[in-house]
Order: sequence, then structure tokens, then C-alpha cells
Amino acid sequence: MNHKKTSRLTQQVVFVGPAILFFILIIAIPFVLGLYYSFTDWDGISGKATGVGFDNYKQIFMHDSSFRDSFWFTAKFTILGVVITNVAGFFLAYLLTKPLKTRNFLRTVFFMPNVIGGLLLGFIWQFIFVKGFSALGSATGISFFNLPWLGTENTAFWALVIVFVWQTAGYLMVIYISSLNNVPKDILEAAEIDGASRFQVLRSIIIPLIMPAATVCLFLAISWSFKMFDLNLSLTKGGPFGSTESVAMNIYNEAFSKNRYGLGTAKAIIFFVIVAVITSLQVKFTKSKEVEA
Repeated sequence: MNHKKTSRLTQQVVFVGPAILFFILIIAIPFVLGLYYSFTDWDGISGKATGVGFDNYKQIFMHDSSFRDSFWFTAKFTILGVVITNVAGFFLAYLLTKPLKTRNFLRTVFFMPNVIGGLLLGFIWQFIFVKGFSALGSATGISFFNLPWLGTENTAFWALVIVFVWQTAGYLMVIYISSLNNVPKDILEAAEIDGASRFQVLRSIIIPLIMPAATVCLFLAISWSFKMFDLNLSLTKGGPFGSTESVAMNIYNEAFSKNRYGLGTAKAIIFFVIVAVITSLQVKFTKSKEVEA
């Protein structure tokens, strides 16, 4: 018995130990340190950090209008980004599970934007919005291309949404394709024989059966959009006049540009709690809608 227990313990240490070690070093310890620094006035540079209690949190909730504005922007962006990217990803998947000759090529084309890094993607689209659309507008006279895409609050907001959806819809498409391919064919054939329309099949059979994939895709889209930083930095830098500054960028500026690391980590802790609550509620809600074939 002792030999078996020792063998099991050795297996657990060998296979699980490295993962636990890296989790502690990379996630647990930095999180605990961040929680500690959120109660200090540390500037991120000096070796001295004086405890200030809950003053950082009071400052954020009572006096920091920039954080509230950035959170409101991030909330609007998340709602639109999550809805549009999931709808686009699902309908791309629905289309590309049909017997099209070019479906493998189209799947690759739609997935490719996800491979490009966020910073590079932002700079590419910055050139497209500033130079490319301007040239198209001059050549065609279409007012859509002549809009000041990065010059006003509304157009810059929609520019970020467009690029976010363009980058992420292809990734969600792959997940939805996998789920659609697992929908039992006999159920679809039975519905077709019974005279159900395509819309009825989609609404009453396909969507309920792919809810596990929807749970994953919604979770990913919510976390991506809430944590958006690289696109924000490279495309608008939070402008014009801070109107498109995401919470992630606000935290970054607070900690590393203004050297108020304690206040920045307090914002990060608040942000973590909010995102954790929202994603937990989303997973709980969508899991309750899942059905089995």
C-alpha cells in the first residue's frame, strides 16, 4: 500500500507539480503582490511603499472621473463587440458548413486576421482608415469612406469595433464550425421531413444544440473585449481627447505613465472583480440554456 501511495504521489508531482509551480510563480504571487500594492502609494520605481489603507479605492470611486469614463467606454465596446463578433462568427460558420467548393479556402481567409498581432493589426488599420479610405473616398465619392474615422469620438469608437470584429470573428467561427459539425444529422433530416423551414431548424434545433460552443465563444469575446489594450494603443491611443480610452489603457497609464503604481493596481483589482462577476454570470446563464441531443 505504501509503495502504491508513493508511486501515485510521484506521478502527481511529476505531471502536476510543474503546472502548479508555474501557476504560483506567474499568477498567484503577482496577484497577491498586486493586492498588497493596491493598499500603498508605491510609485513603481522606489523601494519604499507606504500603506494608505483604502485611500486608493476611495479615490477611484469618488474622484476619478477618467476611470468611470473609460469603464463606460469599455462597457459599450464590450456589448457591441461581443454581440457582433458572435453573430458574425456563427453565420460565417453556418455558411461554411455548407457544401461549398471554396469553403476550406474561405475558412483560412476568415481565420487569418486572428493570427496577426494586435499592435501590428492596429497600425495596419490606422493606415487603412487614414490613407486607404481617404483614397477610396476621393476616387468613388462615397461619403462613408470620407468620414474622419479616427478623428471624432463616434467614428473612432466604431473603428475599434470594426477592427475587433474583423480580428476575432474568424476564431469564433472555428469553434462554431466544430459545434455545427457535431449536430446529429438524423435530427436535421427528421425536421426537414416534417416540413420545418430553415429558420425553424436554426432557431429550434441548431442554436439550442450548439449552446456549449456559444458559452465558450461568449466567454472568450467578453474577456477579449474587456481586456482590449493593443488595438486601443496602436489604433487610437485612447483619443481623440481620451474618448476611446479602455480600462486596460487607463490602468496602464496610471501605473506606468503617471508612476502611480498603487492606484493603478487598485484599479486593476476592481477591474478583475467586475470582469470575474460578469463572466461568471454569463457562463451560469448560458450553461442553463444548454440541451442534449
